[in-house]
Amino acid sequence: MSPDAAAADAALAKVRFDADGLVPAIVQHADSGRVLTLAYMNRESLLRTLATGETWFWSRSRGELWHKGATSGNTQRVTSIQLDCDGDALVVQVEPAGPACHTGEPTCFFETLSGEPSLAFNALDDLVKVIAARAADADPESSYTARLLAKGIDTVCKKVGEEATEVVLAAKGDEHDQAVYESADLLYHLAVLWQAVGVNQHEVAAELARRAGPR
Repeated sequence: MSPDAAAADAALAKVRFDADGLVPAIVQHADSGRVLTLAYMNRESLLRTLATGETWFWSRSRGELWHKGATSGNTQRVTSIQLDCDGDALVVQVEPAGPACHTGEPTCFFETLSGEPSLAFNALDDLVKVIAARAADADPESSYTARLLAKGIDTVCKKVGEEATEVVLAAKGDEHDQAVYESADLLYHLAVLWQAVGVNQHEVAAELARRAGPR
């Protein structure tokens, strides 16, 4: 038996499959932490996931294995798989190549039944994607973002400084709504700066997470 096969067998031995031979797999975005879908794996689909580095599931409705994205192209590259303390559920962290849901939504969990979902990181992720799309446009006059990037890093840095000053002035003036407005402007221009210098927002999130550790 190869080392990879032995490692896969050892991993599967820890999983408690149910009476139908299945284990629930919570699929989570590796960068944002957003839950993308809940699917099920049997031994074969988990083995294929481990072997290929992409998600494979067992379709309970069709009664067959399915490779996520095989027809849509919306594959999911696996970065890690965790097993819960009872051994009967998985968290599969992935880097998705497209929407997780067959409806075209980025996550299958898009209908709110109660409360308000946290939007902060999702909104920032969406903003960064829009800025990247604007940056890729060949016409520098196509949008404010494209025009700003075309003017160069000095102009972008100047705008970030200006918006930071506006936030400070709003805060010193105890202007709550204006502080919210100017903060949004600052985050937008900061995201443009990230685009200009090649910084990924998840690098920033990782640094924040590192700082949140034991001191």
